[in-house]
Amino acid sequence: MEQVFQHFRKEEQPFIDTAQSWIIQVREQYAPYLSDFLDPRQQYILEMLVGKKGEVQVHFYGGYETAERKRALLSPEYFNPQQEDYEIQLYEIQYPIKFSELSHGKVLGTLMGIGMRREMFGDIMSDGVRWQFFVAENVSNYVETQITKIGKVTVRLQEKGYVDLIAPIDNWSLEQETVSSLRIDTVISSIYNISRQRAKELVAGGKVKLNWAQHERPDFELGMFDILSIRGYGRIQVKEIIGKSKKDKWRVQFGVLRK
Repeated sequence: MEQVFQHFRKEEQPFIDTAQSWIIQVREQYAPYLSDFLDPRQQYILEMLVGKKGEVQVHFYGGYETAERKRALLSPEYFNPQQEDYEIQLYEIQYPIKFSELSHGKVLGTLMGIGMRREMFGDIMSDGVRWQFFVAENVSNYVETQITKIGKVTVRLQEKGYVDLIAPIDNWSLEQETVSSLRIDTVISSIYNISRQRAKELVAGGKVKLNWAQHERPDFELGMFDILSIRGYGRIQVKEIIGKSKKDKWRVQFGVLRK
């Protein structure tokens, strides 16, 4: 177990313990196990723990092909998962479009405000006007009855099928950068072309989240599939750590979303 932990961060140990218990359960019971929605970093960790060869396999699905948050289905080798096995429900938010506006933050805040853990729902999507989100089927009725307002806007949730999925506005671009380190402040400074000092101030000022959690250490080293959210600037995801240059700098492929 120590050998597993050394590849990851101390704060990731609780998730590793949980994931290991899922793998053991599938192995011992020889039956599939469905997780809650996982962020990209958790998906990566789980994939590493399962490994390439073994009696347990893992598949991910978040409601559509390029979903960020996905449920994991761990299963014995014989099992071939179908879309319905992931037990995901899509909702569209019906609201007076002409007179009000919604935002990702307001939708997220409302879902969290009814006592939902972030793991119980998936991506929140918009095409600029319409808003949709994915939720675990076992809490869908609760969500539907609880959410009648988002902020001051009266809303109604409507069940939708996969064919009704909107095309989310997606301004992510793939950018290859050479950075002196994978420190949070260094990466933010390089991607958004601001000073290291300004990047540090953003982190210290509580304007940066790492994998959706408040983070205040500018010297923290990023790893594969980590996602930074920087208020006022956008988001950065570590897509691939390519290697080191002759000048001992990191060559990295980032997914970048600019506001």
